[in-house]
Amino acid sequence: MTEQTDWDVIVVGAGHAGIEAAAAASRLGARTLVITMNIDSTARMSCNPAIGGLAKGQMVREIDALGGLMGRIADATAIQYRLLNRQKGPAVRAPRAQCDRARYTLAARSMLENLPNVALCEETVTAICARGRRVLGIQCGGTLYRAHSVVLSTGTFLRAVLHIGEEMVSGGRRGEGAASAISDSLKDLGFSLGRLKTGTPPRLDARSVDFSGLAEQSGDDEPVFFSFSSNSTTLPQASCHVAFTNDQTHSIVRDNLHRAPLFTGQIKSTGPRYCPSIETKIVRFAQKERHQLFLEPEGIDTNEVYLNGMATSLPRDVQEAMVRSVAGLESAVITRYGYAVEYDFVPPTQVSATLETKRYRGLFLAGQINGTSGYEEAAGQGLLAGINAALRAQGLECVTLGRHEAYIGVLVDDLVTKGVDEPYRMFTSRAEYRLLLRYDNADMRLMPIGKRLGLLDDASWQRFERKRREVEDIKDFLAVTLAGGTSLEKRLSRPEISIDDLAAEYPALTSWSRDARDLAANDIKYAGYVARQEASIGRMKKSEAERIPSDIDYHALRELRFEAREKLELHRPDNIAQAGRIPGVNPADISILLMHLRRRAACTARPL
Repeated sequence: MTEQTDWDVIVVGAGHAGIEAAAAASRLGARTLVITMNIDSTARMSCNPAIGGLAKGQMVREIDALGGLMGRIADATAIQYRLLNRQKGPAVRAPRAQCDRARYTLAARSMLENLPNVALCEETVTAICARGRRVLGIQCGGTLYRAHSVVLSTGTFLRAVLHIGEEMVSGGRRGEGAASAISDSLKDLGFSLGRLKTGTPPRLDARSVDFSGLAEQSGDDEPVFFSFSSNSTTLPQASCHVAFTNDQTHSIVRDNLHRAPLFTGQIKSTGPRYCPSIETKIVRFAQKERHQLFLEPEGIDTNEVYLNGMATSLPRDVQEAMVRSVAGLESAVITRYGYAVEYDFVPPTQVSATLETKRYRGLFLAGQINGTSGYEEAAGQGLLAGINAALRAQGLECVTLGRHEAYIGVLVDDLVTKGVDEPYRMFTSRAEYRLLLRYDNADMRLMPIGKRLGLLDDASWQRFERKRREVEDIKDFLAVTLAGGTSLEKRLSRPEISIDDLAAEYPALTSWSRDARDLAANDIKYAGYVARQEASIGRMKKSEAERIPSDIDYHALRELRFEAREKLELHRPDNIAQAGRIPGVNPADISILLMHLRRRAACTARPL
């Protein structure tokens, strides 16, 4: 076997997770090799051409605050911006953007290729190589690529199979092959694998759609950008349109369930609960008279539109009948048929909170290989895995993000402590500290961490410092200006009063940026709630400080319930806080575990 020059980090896969892993490793000075089966598919948007959304938009801003790429790529290719939940509280507001699909891939590839210390190689990985409990690198045919750290970000390609009706084709995306050898290699290394499913809807030729009867959904006049460095749009802005299924659509689906892979047993794995196929929606919600569909433009240089809400693996003739039963789509021409894809994943309880596998030092997993769905979830994991892969290669301690620090921290903690039995999707409801994890303060939360790790350039840090000073100046100005009257917190808590109203009353406020004004207002308005959440965080940190020795034998703790012993042995949490979040482990089990740890510590400390 021939050997290539050693690398600090090798990233397998150039999807949304892979490019963030490579970018993070590059910023930390690691010599990084990205191996992908198709360089032209870099960060391809396999599903809908959009970035962000509820909780996802917050994650994109977190990625940007830590020096990542996704926010900058999205802003460079966005053709529509919308701030979701604008009429609700700031904890659940989130930016979202339609992007130009082709331009997104080109921009991502350009950024990846121009990263210092990064090389790309179009190859197919055939094995993960390890010696003892340490990763050695990866094998491509007869060549060994050695590395101190390896990040696997393989997306939906592991032993992947595409389904359209009765047709089954090997592949991780339409027109692209599968990566079957990696699954076999992971099994040989002792990992257990599971199987998941996801899907995509048909794409239509916009020229064949009658938009006259469809509701138009335009973007915001004042965009909320993803990157803290962005300040203007670069592409023409476009509209989406809304359509609805009807009784005829539902009848077509019900009459063809005997040809639906999801219902014939052809597809055996679990799909995403919160983004189900149209056939699943019609069966599961039989009482609903209609389901909403969004016609989303794929870009400014193409006539294709994405039919969001109609993911399906039904046969082609059924897809055509189903699409044309929708008002406005009677003459629609399908340019690409919908399909489902089944693929292998590694149940993430085999991974630590650093995204390093518990079995092999230096081997990291990120993205859909950990059982997640969504570009943003993948990118957040890729960022953390890339940081830690570089730190591990340099002999430094890995880092984690807490549930109180970032949605990325919530995501990773949920994965490694609870595992998944369906593709994981992030929601604001998963974050107990979501009032702290707002989209408007991601830079305040995470840029100091990025600076400490060396992920930020000087320009980004200077912008952050300027904004932080602005926010403090605004708070000081309001405190002095409104002194002696109704408290500022009470005044801003009234729904009819906004920071813009105060700016109209006190024009001096307009001398500061809108971002700084909005952030200052939210900090003031929710100060009391934030204080209560911070007190809760203090209690959580005490639990996290209660470390659990890695050699503990849970089966020997007979005082614990059998289910608790089984779950703790399976998940092997790092600390008491993690243990308490494992499903099937109750507060009484935690009390028993704490007593055991304190007895053990006392015995260890007792002199002989």
